[in-house]
Amino acid sequence: MNINATFIGQMVTFLVFIWFCYKYVWPPLLGIMQEREARIAAGLTAAEKANKDLALAQEKSDEALNDAKAQASEIVDQANKRAQQMIEDAKSQAQAEADRIKTSAQAEVDRQVSQAREELRQKVAVLAITGAEKVLEREVDKSSHDALLTQLSNEL
Repeated sequence: MNINATFIGQMVTFLVFIWFCYKYVWPPLLGIMQEREARIAAGLTAAEKANKDLALAQEKSDEALNDAKAQASEIVDQANKRAQQMIEDAKSQAQAEADRIKTSAQAEVDRQVSQAREELRQKVAVLAITGAEKVLEREVDKSSHDALLTQLSNEL
């Protein structure tokens, strides 16, 4: 056996093996690799889209949170304003009630002073009549001197 014949036989066998691999083994391997490459590309695209969606959702979430904070702040401000208004209303109602009570009390005091003056006038008139009776030592007729007594009581 000659080395050349063995070498040529090995070359022919190798070439047949290369042709067989190129014809039957290589296309399925390329198909699998292309399919995997497509899946990886789709995964990367989906990941990029998910990242964009996540960023958009984060922006919307932040925006909604800011809106909620603004609304909460506005509600608190309105509640504080309403509380202040209620306090002012209560103060004005209390002041009005105090003024009414004060006016009522002043009217009652004026009425009692007037009544006391009238009672005092009557007692002074009775004392004056009694004093006049003792001075004159006779009884003064009340019906005949009614005008005189009324004038006397008005002067007092």
